[in-house]
Parts: sequence; structure tokens; C-alpha cells
Amino acid sequence: MKNFAIKILITFTFLGPLSITTIFGQNFTISGTLKDATNGEDLIGASVVLKDKPSVGVTTNTYGFYSLTLPKGTYTVRVQYIGYTAIDEKIVLDKDLKLDKELSPESTIMQEVVIKAEKDNKNVSRNDMSVTKLDPKSIENVPVLFGEKDVLKTLQLTPGVKSAGEGNAGFYVRGGGADQNLILLDEAPVYNASHLLGFFSVFNSDALKDVTLYKGAAPAEFGGRGSSVLDIKMKDGNNKKFNASGGLGVISSRLTLEAPLQKDEGSIMISGRRTYADLFLKLSKDSMLNQNILYFYDLNAKANYRLGKKDRLFLSGYFGRDVLGASGFGLNWGNYTGTLRWNHLFNDKLFSNTSLIYSNFDYEFKVGKTEDVAFRVKASIKDINVKQDFTYFPNSNNTVKFGVNLIDHTFLPTSLTAGLRSNFTNSTTPNKYAYEGGVYVQNDMKVNEHIGLQYGLRYSFFNYRGAGTAYTFNTLGEEISSKAYTSGQSIQNYGGFEPRVSGKYQIDEESSIKAGYARNYQFLHLLSNSTTSSPTDLWIPSSNNVKPQLIDQVSLGYFRNFNDNTYEFSFEAYYKNLQNQIDYRNGADLIFNDKYEGALTYGKGIAYGAEFYLKKIKGDFTGWVSYTLSRSLRKFDDINKGEFYAAKQDRIHDISIVTIYKLNKKLTVSANWVFYTGDAVTFPSGKYKVDNTVVPYYTERNGYRFPNYHRLDLGVTLLGRQRKNYESSWNFSVYNAYARENAYSIAFQQNKDNPEKTEALQTSLFRIIPSVTYNFKFK
Repeated sequence: MKNFAIKILITFTFLGPLSITTIFGQNFTISGTLKDATNGEDLIGASVVLKDKPSVGVTTNTYGFYSLTLPKGTYTVRVQYIGYTAIDEKIVLDKDLKLDKELSPESTIMQEVVIKAEKDNKNVSRNDMSVTKLDPKSIENVPVLFGEKDVLKTLQLTPGVKSAGEGNAGFYVRGGGADQNLILLDEAPVYNASHLLGFFSVFNSDALKDVTLYKGAAPAEFGGRGSSVLDIKMKDGNNKKFNASGGLGVISSRLTLEAPLQKDEGSIMISGRRTYADLFLKLSKDSMLNQNILYFYDLNAKANYRLGKKDRLFLSGYFGRDVLGASGFGLNWGNYTGTLRWNHLFNDKLFSNTSLIYSNFDYEFKVGKTEDVAFRVKASIKDINVKQDFTYFPNSNNTVKFGVNLIDHTFLPTSLTAGLRSNFTNSTTPNKYAYEGGVYVQNDMKVNEHIGLQYGLRYSFFNYRGAGTAYTFNTLGEEISSKAYTSGQSIQNYGGFEPRVSGKYQIDEESSIKAGYARNYQFLHLLSNSTTSSPTDLWIPSSNNVKPQLIDQVSLGYFRNFNDNTYEFSFEAYYKNLQNQIDYRNGADLIFNDKYEGALTYGKGIAYGAEFYLKKIKGDFTGWVSYTLSRSLRKFDDINKGEFYAAKQDRIHDISIVTIYKLNKKLTVSANWVFYTGDAVTFPSGKYKVDNTVVPYYTERNGYRFPNYHRLDLGVTLLGRQRKNYESSWNFSVYNAYARENAYSIAFQQNKDNPEKTEALQTSLFRIIPSVTYNFKFK
């Protein structure tokens, strides 16, 4: 039955577009590229429609390309993109036509619009659901920690997305773990997206063009993670003229340079950011402080060049690192990515993108003031990925995507290098190797005026291979056998089909009902003994012991626009079934343990919830209200007596209110208020004495909660004098304006006056934090 259903889906994917194609009459194709007239950037998701029949049309792909096939005739074509002046052009379609257009931004672009659709009612009319698009240009007014505008912090204010903790850039999506989010920067995976132990993300907003988060049935081209896909695109660079922009802040500064390599044919973009807390520390007279090191940096770079009418090359990279050091302790970690892409247009209906992608994440920490007594610990994960994608536009009602990719993973779990006089010896956990890949096909179909479908099928596979030793363990985690494998020898294979489908029934121009289903395999896993994500968490592959996670999600939603698309409302409900979940046994040791798989236990989970979203996107007063009601539960035979317990990301209530008010042309004020249920946590339920030593007694996993979290942030943006070639602004913000002491951690200790009494000690990181940033742009 399963195989029959798969055959039907594949057949429908390929033959569906043909069945919709007009059989009688002669068809011709309009195709081209849409760009921003001011800087030459490709416009992603811009619309090309018939003016008299807007339901007939297409949207541009990631590279601004579109293709629209119509019967022979005379048409008025409208090219449009929100925030830009639409272009109408009358055409006589009696042959294939090339139509490239550059759209100019409207003179009164609403900078206060934060989350925007590709066109006014796109949230209602698009076939997919559970998608959030973020314009990096328009988050400047949202107040955040230390005044650093941050796309991840803004996404945490939307439904179904939960922060990983106070000030943390990590996030959870619909009850999934932090490792279940696939984060891509120009197609390259980013394995750790946090700076300063999570208080900033690695994404410098000045270098970004487009941010899209898929929470539900992600397109079939994406694979490898169970909960979400965060697809981030860097700017291509201005191919019209040189410009520079940047900002000077309390904790960091940034600078972005853009210039044409050849006008209208190619460009380059370089964007850098660095903190300078370490420079202030050096001014201190205290030798304990002025020797400390504390900084991070980012460098984004991208170049592109058009080789002809049908070919274009892109080369982009990201380099970022954190360095912390104090009193003989040092910690540094960072990501390096690189992407080489070749766009080729085979004809006016078939678009190709070929990518070679490199990604590396590593960390190192050092303990000891001198090399002879110090020891260093290192770990890393490195990927090389080859990817081929095609987009085929058979007609105005269908867009077909298909492709293949193969990833070569190399894992270095841990290695220790010890000084000659240290108390340690050199130790290395052997490298682990694996191949991961997938083949997919997908169609985005308009069935009729009311019904649309996005359906696809992906086959993902994983090969865990040598050189290495594979162990087997009994139910207690004790080793019972082992087998050595040579380099390249297959140890374990996994694979499976991942159907993805979402559809809409459009009731009228202002409302629609949508539903979706997705299956995702996840072959990589993140192990952590801490309650919050950290750079020293351990990435491991699926193996003969560790099975791939398997996550199924169904979702249902209602979408409605009001008052000429001034207001957007959505309600979505979801249910997720999570198989082959991983946790660690009580007292597990994961570091320097090449038999760590024996310390793991395996179980299942469920997550379900409802998301409400109301936003105002037009006018001087804009903003949104987001509320998520959800549960995320796990069940392991070896934990909590085999009963369901709350996952650490289980937050029953999560509310965000964002308001932005443009008082006049120069002054904008804003505020955020955030509330969520306290995190689930394991606290001791009692204590007992052993040889006069007090020992805590634990009962259920995550059976307690931190206090509820809430805070208010305020912001003011003041535009400076705007000149022809220069503009500037000041941003003032206050994080946690009413000084709420939210719990970052809670520890237990004996009362000094009464040792028989145990008291809880709460640590709070931030009270009121004011900040100021000066932003500038030469143009």
C-alpha cells in the first residue's frame, strides 16, 4: 500500500503539470529576471501576473528568475513587489519573450513593516503554510539586547518559535529540540548560530537579504532536520554604484561595503562586525581584568558575476569566531562556510543551480596558565556538500522543482592535548565519517481558483562508514562486543521516503483554509548535559546503535486579512510525533568517551499546540500580537519510570506583543512585551545524609519549573539629517525596562545559620540594560 501511494505521488508530480497545460492552441513563454533598480539585487518572490486576471501569474525564485507560459494573444502584464512601484506593460505574445525588469522602491516605503508577505494577501493565497518571512531591513526599530538588531531574536517574537533562554539566540520550533533546526546561510549549514554563549546570533543583519523560516511542511528540497528550516540569503552587493553602511554601538561596531565589479554585470559585498569589550578591559588597572580576553567577530563576503545571458556565478563565505579568556582558562569557537554556485538557464522554462558547499564548526578550550601544565580540548564537524537543483516552469499553474545532493560528514568528537607537567595524558576520540544525501521532486500547483497544492517526495539516505570501531551494548549500556572497520567500509545504512504536502482552499480574496503534512528524517544529533545550548555540545552521527530521528507533523490553519489587507490574522494547530529521540542516562559521561553511545537512551515524544497571530502591516502604527499554547513531552523507558515528562523546551504559554509607532518622518518609538511559562527543570525533591554528607535526592525528570518569565523592552529611532549621498540615525533602547529579575539558573545550598535547612539561590543575568547605536550609510 505504501509503495503504491509513493508511485501515485511520483506520477502525479510529473504528469500533473502536463494535464493542466493547455492542449488546444499555441502557447508561448514570457521569462526574465526582476531586480531592485537602486542596487541590482534580485527580488525574491516578486510577482508577474496578468493585470486583468491577477490569479494567473508566477513568482520569482531565489535568484529573481520567473517563467510564465500563456496562450498566444495580447496581454497587460503587471510586475509587482510590496514596497516597490508596480510596472504595467502591454505585450503581444506571438513568440517567446524575454522581459527583464527593475523595480524602484516607493518613495514612502513603510520601514515599520517587519514581517511582510510577497504581495498584500500572500499569506492567504500561497499554497504552503507555517512559513515566516522576515525582511532584515525592517527590524531596525525592534528593541533587542545591547541594541544589536538580530533576525533570530525577532523570529523568537513570532508564533511557534521559542527562545532558548534569557538573551539567548538559540531557538526551539514547535516543541522540537535546538538540533532539529536546519540553519542555512547561502545553502551552507551553520551548526552553532550563537555568539557570546548565546546572547547574539552569528547573523549580521547588514549582510542579509532574505530570511525564511519553514515550521511545517518545508519544501522537499530541504532535508536532514526534524522541526524547521531557516533559509538565510546574503546580499549580492550593489552592482550600480559603491556604497558603505554601518553602525557604532555600545558593545560592537559593523561596516558593510558594496561595489560593482562591472556595472549591471557583477558585484561584491563585504560586511564585518566586531565587539570591543576586550579593549575596555585593557584600560583597567586591575591585572586580573586587563589580561582577560572577550570578543567575537563576523565577516561576510559575497561576489557574483554574469558570464552571459544564461550563466551566472556566485561565491560567498562566512567567517566568525568567539574568543573568551580569563585566569588560565580560554574558550574559542567559530563557523566557517563557503558556497560556490553556478546558475544556468537551459531554456526559458528550465532553470538550474549547481552548488559546491563547505561548512566547518569547531571549538577549543584551554585550562592552565602555561603550556607545560595546560591542556587543550578540541572538537569539530566538517561538511563538503555537492548539490544540483532544477526548476521547471511548464505553465502558469505549475512550478516543478527537482534535484539531488550528497554531503560528506567528518566528526571529531573530542581530542585532548596535554602539557608535559599536566595531570593529563593525550587522548583522542576517533573521527567518525558518514555520507548523507537526498533526491527530491516537488510541484507547486494551482488546481483552480480556490484550490492549490504544494506536494513533493524526498528520499533521504545515510551511510555511517569507517575507519572506526563499532560497539554494541546491552540494555544497561554495557559493551558486549566490538568490530573494527577499514577506511570507507560501510558500517550502517539508513534511508526512507519523506512525503511533503500542503494545500489551501481559498474561500474568497480575504480568507483561506490550509492543511499540511510532512515527514522528516534526521541523521545528526546534538548531545548536551546542560539546560541551555553551548558551543561545547557534541554533534554525533546515526550509527549501528543510534537510529535516525523520525518526525511526522500534521497541521491545520485558518488565514484571514481585514481592512484592505491592513490586518492579517492566522490560526494554526499542529501535532508532531517524534520517534527515536535521544537522551542521556543519569550520570552519563559524554566527554572523552569513544563509547558514549552506551551512555544514551532512546525513546519517543509528542508535541502539539495552537498558534494565534494578529499583525498590522500598514499605517503609522504597526506591530503584532503572537500567542502560542503548546506542549512538548518525551518518554524513555530508562527515565522517569517510563512515564511521559516535559521536555526542557516545554512552555505551555508564550506571548509576544510588538508595537511600532511612527510619530513623524524622523521619530519612531517601539516596545516589546514578552511572557512565557517557566522552563521545565530537574530539581532535587529531597535530601539524605551519607557519612555526614548531604546528598540531594531526585525523583522525576523535569518535574519542576523555573518561575514564569516576562520583560518589557523599549526603543526610539531618530533619523538624522538626510543628505543626497549620506544618511544617519540614532537608535536608543532599554532591555528589561521594569528590571524584572528573571531566573537564569537556580542552585541549592545549605543555609549558613541552619545547615539542616536548604535554600534556593537564583541567578539573574540582566536587569535594566540601556544601549545606543549610531547608524550611517554613504550612497
